[in-house]
Amino acid sequence: MPAETIIATHRLAKHYGEVRAVDGIDFTVRRGEIYGFLGRNGAGKTTTIRMLLGLVRPSAGDVTMLGTRIRPGQQSVFARVGCLVETATDYPNLTVRENLNIQCKLTRTPYPAVDRAIALLHLHEYAKRPAGQLSLGNKQRLSLARALLHDPEVLVLDEPANALDPAGIVEIRDLLRHLADKRGVTIFMSSHILTEVAHLADRIGIVHEGRLIEELDYDELRAKARQYVEVVVSQPERAIALLQQQLGITRIEQTVEQRLRMFDGLDRVAEIARALVNDGLELTGLCAREEDLEDYFMRMTGGAA
Repeated sequence: MPAETIIATHRLAKHYGEVRAVDGIDFTVRRGEIYGFLGRNGAGKTTTIRMLLGLVRPSAGDVTMLGTRIRPGQQSVFARVGCLVETATDYPNLTVRENLNIQCKLTRTPYPAVDRAIALLHLHEYAKRPAGQLSLGNKQRLSLARALLHDPEVLVLDEPANALDPAGIVEIRDLLRHLADKRGVTIFMSSHILTEVAHLADRIGIVHEGRLIEELDYDELRAKARQYVEVVVSQPERAIALLQQQLGITRIEQTVEQRLRMFDGLDRVAEIARALVNDGLELTGLCAREEDLEDYFMRMTGGAA
């Protein structure tokens, strides 16, 4: 049986005068799925998330969540939703525990949930510390604890790993995977840490200039990812001319790190190395690679490799 649809948008749009921040987006998110929402700065990610949560009124189209059409002022459905939008927020003069106690009152959640949230986000040693004295990473943990406090069915997270150190990023990744796999929580998340999205998301949507330009799962990403030979060589411009003229290799891209990527000649690695060395170029790296999510994202959105 098809999985239940938890979040759906239909021709969702938001215009600010002549600016089309979001321009007719359609997507669905299924129960227990982690959906990664990717886009460059200004692509429309946060505006979309704000419309999902009823914080911004759409110019056109609509959002349905948990079977309810979302409108500004909608309240009942959000008792089943946890969220983190843009930046961590707190009451800076209150302690971590006091912040979570207030969240319990707002969500009508029993107070034992505070201890569970503190344990889940590893905030034990900061429980009595004013939130305003926390590091940015621990403020992010506090905001995630508030989002999870009432055991929501849906999580909508804007940059959940923001300001976390590498160990913290792995912890949050494992936590979100556990929530989806073991509790059936549906997670919609935006992130600029593309490697984390690649590790975590079941499906990925790429938004660019307000439009959803690509939607794919991990297997589809692997099928579309291009293979190439990566070369690290002195004088890359000279190397490009040499490879084109002597070997007829024309599909060559130069990255911002001055590496060369050759998308033909995959079976001519030894010949490529020989030609470069014989021409007096210093060859310090040569290997076969495959595009990852970051490469694919940059290619789809027109960015530099």
